[in-house]
Amino acid sequence: MAINKAKVAVGFIVAGVLMVFFGVVLTFVGPIIIDDQVVKNTVIDPKNSMSYTMWKDVPVPFFMSVYFFNVLNPQEILKGEKPMVEQKGPFVYRKRIQKDNITFHDNGTVSYREYRTYYFEPTMSSGNESEVVTIPNMLVLGAAGMMETLPYAVRLMISATFKSFKEGPFLTKTVGELMWGYDSGLVDFLNKWLPGMLPTTGKFGLFAEFNNSNTGLFTIFTGRDDIKKIHQVDSWNGLTELNYWKTPQCNMINGTAGQMWAPFMTRESTLPFYSPDACRSMELVYQRDGKMQGIPLFRYVAPKTLFANGTDYAPNAGFCPCRQSGLLNVSSCRHNSPVFISHPHFYNADPVLLDFVQGLNPTEEEHGLFIDIHPMTGVPLNVSIRLQLNLFMKTVPGITETGKIADVVMPMIWFEESGYIDGPILSTFHTNLVVLPAVMEFMQYGFIALGVASIIIASLMHHKFKASYKEWAQGDQDKKEKCDIHNAEK
Repeated sequence: MAINKAKVAVGFIVAGVLMVFFGVVLTFVGPIIIDDQVVKNTVIDPKNSMSYTMWKDVPVPFFMSVYFFNVLNPQEILKGEKPMVEQKGPFVYRKRIQKDNITFHDNGTVSYREYRTYYFEPTMSSGNESEVVTIPNMLVLGAAGMMETLPYAVRLMISATFKSFKEGPFLTKTVGELMWGYDSGLVDFLNKWLPGMLPTTGKFGLFAEFNNSNTGLFTIFTGRDDIKKIHQVDSWNGLTELNYWKTPQCNMINGTAGQMWAPFMTRESTLPFYSPDACRSMELVYQRDGKMQGIPLFRYVAPKTLFANGTDYAPNAGFCPCRQSGLLNVSSCRHNSPVFISHPHFYNADPVLLDFVQGLNPTEEEHGLFIDIHPMTGVPLNVSIRLQLNLFMKTVPGITETGKIADVVMPMIWFEESGYIDGPILSTFHTNLVVLPAVMEFMQYGFIALGVASIIIASLMHHKFKASYKEWAQGDQDKKEKCDIHNAEK
């Protein structure tokens, strides 16, 4: 009986060894299996139904919130006083993003045009599009800056033209008109006699050229041949580099199209992307770890050097002529209009910019931009891109509309484009990329723990059964010897 029990114990020891072996193998093979599945499911391929759908028709809610800087003292500004502004908003628009003209190429790239459409969301907004605000008139003050070097007589003629069309230095219009366009006799005149000077041939509005438009022809890598290159831009509108800026480095088209990145990111990874709206490539850096409903993430933010001038950060010299740090001069890609991009409320900019305008209060929480990335897949979980549009205003002799305006970078609007993964997509994400890996990890360590426990317990039992068997065998031997002695004595 003890022999049978000892054999059973040996069987358990063998089973334990096998479990430990399987658990150890699983610790090496498990991550490889998971990584392989990530690669297969992130490659841009119509066969990958979920990831391809996420890439083609971004299914998560995406919104653009717009804030206007309403000018409180326009007449005083014309006399050289400091501008006073109050923030109005948000005016929220749901943004629909859809890729079209999708064409796959033999070299592992895919071309497409991404179309965007905006729909006003009154329930999410602080007011409606009929609300009236006052902002600088870009047609007048922008043109004044552009015409500053022309002969004085020409500037007088330009000023007379402004007056004939009743265009002043400041506009008081509804939000809807300022966003999507309003009728202007001056715009019609300029488009007729100076075609190409303005970005639009129809109504003039700050976002008129963005609605129902596309971001250009992108060609990006699918990741089919090299997963590290997935989503990277191969060309934009047929270009592999830009011609807006002064140095080859600043003209480079780097990174992705700004929606997804390569999987298997580390804390040393950065988020480079090309933005057609900003006319340049940008790069975000790792800030901290985090979690979103149990899903691990890395938060990436804009470094202070992003909009630094060439004096404070030499590589940015190619984006000049520069003003204070915190401003990106985009005049070279905006028809030479004196337009600057910054963070909202001049966050992370030279403090002197705040001294020139009253009513600004920058904070990281409200005005810093960030992207939360799931590092294993490179998929953004939560995005908040915040940028501000500014106009450089100054007195231009001969153009009387500029009055005695003191040189100032004047904030006009700032906007936030935001979206986050939620609902069934987040549940699928959580199941496939959090629960299943956790189950696999539990299994591998569970097998090892169970195997080790089985080996220890079975070894102890085997030792006990073996000892019992020896005792029993020794007892039989003693009995036999006694019996032999007894028989011999007889």
